[in-house]
Amino acid sequence: MKQSIVHIALVVRDYDEAIDFYVNKLKFELVEDTYQAEQDKRWVVVSPPGSSGVSLLLARASKAEQDRFIGDQAGGRVFLFLNTDDFWRDYERMLAEGIHFVRAPKEQEYGTVAVFEDLYGNLWDLLQLNDDHPMVVRNRS
Repeated sequence: MKQSIVHIALVVRDYDEAIDFYVNKLKFELVEDTYQAEQDKRWVVVSPPGSSGVSLLLARASKAEQDRFIGDQAGGRVFLFLNTDDFWRDYERMLAEGIHFVRAPKEQEYGTVAVFEDLYGNLWDLLQLNDDHPMVVRNRS
């Protein structure tokens, strides 16, 4: 059996402001932006550059009860983990783009990590895993 997670839905306030942040500030690629008339919504998918893994489905909150989850999808915990092949390149570029880091870079046993907020306040790890980390070894296979 072979399965994979394809998308993670990220609740956003507005499609266009979310696209602007992820594409212009984080430098993600806009994979798809398709209007679905029958549901009056857009199917908006973004992905980190060079990624062949999970992508983000930017899902606009469509009900009042969904609004409260914008920016707090993980209850204040780090929600998403953006791995990079060059931590310091991306960290410096993100600082220059005005992205707010809530925890400074730190060397950990698994690699280098810093925590930043997206435009809504969701917490992300920017990390560069060590070459011997299980996820790095697994992805080479």
